[in-house]
Amino acid sequence: MNRMDGSRRFSEGAPRAPTRPSDSPSPPILFAICAIGLAILVPLAVAGTNLVLLHQIPEGHVGVYWRGGALLNTISEPGFHLMIPFLTRVEPIQVTIQTDQVMNIPCGTKGGVMLEFAKIEVVNRLKKNNVYETILNFGVQYDKTWIYDKIHHEINQFCSCHTLQEVYIDKFDQIDEMMKEAIQRDCTLYAPGIEIIGVRVTKPTIPLSIARNYEIMEEERTKVLIAVEKQKLAEKEAETIKKRAVTDAEKNAKVSEIQMTQRLREKESIKTQQEIENEIFLAKEKSLADANFYRVMKEAKANELKLTPEFLELKFIEAVANNTKMFFGEKLPNMVLDQRLLGNYFGSENQKQVS
Repeated sequence: MNRMDGSRRFSEGAPRAPTRPSDSPSPPILFAICAIGLAILVPLAVAGTNLVLLHQIPEGHVGVYWRGGALLNTISEPGFHLMIPFLTRVEPIQVTIQTDQVMNIPCGTKGGVMLEFAKIEVVNRLKKNNVYETILNFGVQYDKTWIYDKIHHEINQFCSCHTLQEVYIDKFDQIDEMMKEAIQRDCTLYAPGIEIIGVRVTKPTIPLSIARNYEIMEEERTKVLIAVEKQKLAEKEAETIKKRAVTDAEKNAKVSEIQMTQRLREKESIKTQQEIENEIFLAKEKSLADANFYRVMKEAKANELKLTPEFLELKFIEAVANNTKMFFGEKLPNMVLDQRLLGNYFGSENQKQVS
């Protein structure tokens, strides 16, 4: 027991030996190893190698698989997927809209002139539901068969049936639509998964001598168009001047008509006013005449009542008295007026009037 205590004391007082590290790595080291492995494996998977289990399908694509050279009917969506290394091969197939450019397409016209289309762009799309059938029948390079080679064929067919004038000038604006219809017609019949959205054709390259002739023709056509436009402009200006003159004449005539109507209305107003004044004057004069006639008639009637012998004698005496003149001299007038004789005279005259 004492030995044991002594050994314990010795062990507690002596320095401890270093501990042996553990063989299992810590979690941070495992995380770093996994991150490095993913950093190495993911680019290899994207590059299309068959040495890894994990591979990536980018957005806008689907994955198709071959095993032992046979196409599998498995279609994978975008994202990370697993496959068997060495036995399985994967290819991403684009199912969004893409543009294929067909370059340097030679062709000969109906007249034997060689042309070359520098670039023709075909906008197309592979339908997702038809990816398996299309890849099974035409392979991954399906667009070479149905777009690149088909464009060459259709362009040569078109050029061989038309002249240089038709290809280069007259029907050039129709080539886009004709190419689209021709390619889509055959794709619908043999490869329904391919959809042709549009075709853009650039102007073909023609021999320099012919191009110069077309330039001269275009210059002459431009001169003719300029002359025609100048003539149209002159005609338009003359027509404008004519319309302006007609408009001014119509305006003046309308103004004259309005002024004449205004003057006529003023004259009619003056005439109406004068007629009213005349009627007022006639009514006034008639009233005055009637009043005067009435006054005269009344005076005449009053005079008839006044013309009595006594009144006449009175008036005669007043008249004689007012007109009396006195004379002085040796000889007096021999005429002596007898008032009674005058009264008898007027009395006999009144009786004659009454009778």
